[in-house]
Amino acid sequence: MFPTITAGLDGSAASSDAADWAAAEARRRGLPLRLVHAAARQPDAAIPHTPLGSPGRQQEHWGDRLLRDAEARIQLRHPDLRIVGEQIANEPVAGLLGAAADAEMLVIGSQGLSAFASFLVGSVALGVVGRATRPVVLVRAARPAGEPPRPSAPPAASPRDVVLGLDLDRPSDAVIAFAFAAAAERQAVLRVIHGWYLPAYYTFGTEDIPASQDVGGELAEQKKTALADALRPWREKFPAVEVTAQAVIGRAAHHLVDSARGTDLLVVGRRTRTSPLGGHIGSVTHAVLHHAVAPVAVVPHD
Repeated sequence: MFPTITAGLDGSAASSDAADWAAAEARRRGLPLRLVHAAARQPDAAIPHTPLGSPGRQQEHWGDRLLRDAEARIQLRHPDLRIVGEQIANEPVAGLLGAAADAEMLVIGSQGLSAFASFLVGSVALGVVGRATRPVVLVRAARPAGEPPRPSAPPAASPRDVVLGLDLDRPSDAVIAFAFAAAAERQAVLRVIHGWYLPAYYTFGTEDIPASQDVGGELAEQKKTALADALRPWREKFPAVEVTAQAVIGRAAHHLVDSARGTDLLVVGRRTRTSPLGGHIGSVTHAVLHHAVAPVAVVPHD
C-alpha cells in the first residue's frame, strides 16, 4: 500500500483531535490521510433485528457516518488533501495494528481525566503502542468530553519545538531520525533531553573519594560529551535543524513531561521486545504516555 498517515476514529473528542493532528502531518509530508474505524461486528444472523435494523447494521451505519463527517470537516480545512475512509471489521487493537502496518505512522486519541489528575491512557492505546511495528502518535483531547468538534484552527504562525527523549545507554537511530525529521518538517527547534542519576556512592557518601574530586561535575561533563557525540552525525545530516541538548540529573520522564509542555511533539522510543503477557512498554515511555500533555510519538526500535 502507498504510505499514508493513518488516524483511528472511535467517536471520542480525543480521536477527532487526533485526526486533525494527522491531517496537518499528512499535509506537511505530502501524503494521503487514511481515516479508519475498527470495531468487531457480530454476524447479523446471531443478533435480533429491531425496527432500525440489526445492531450490526446500526454499528456499520454509525461508523460510515463517523468517517464521512470527519472527512468532510477535515477537507474544509485541507481542500487539497487526499483523504480515504475505511471501516475495519475487527476488534480495535488488532484492527488498528493492521491499519498501521503499511502506514508512515498511526495517530490515535488519548483522553485525559482532568487538568489536575493523572491522565488515563486506555487499554486500546496501550495495546497498540505496545505491539505496533510503526511509529504511533497519541494525541490528547483539546476539549472536554462531550463537546462537539471545533473547526480545525489554522497552523501557528511560528513552529513549536519538538522534544526528544534520548537514552544514551541504547541510542536508537530510528528514534533519533524520526525526531530530526519531525523538527525539519516543522522548521522547529529540536530539544534533546537525557536523564541520568548520580551513582549511589556520590548520593549517600563520598568517604572513598578524594575531597578535591568533583565527581558530580565530572560525570555531568561526561554525559554532556556523550550526548554531543551521539547527536553529531545527525546534526551534520540535518544542518538546518537547530538543536539544544541537555543531560539532566533525575527521572527522565519527569524532565520530558515538563519540557514538552506547549510543544508540538514529544518523541520517545520503545524496544520491540515482547513478554508472555504481550507487548512491552518501558517505564519512561509508559510514564510519558500517562502524563505528557503534548502529542507523544512512540517509535519502535530493536
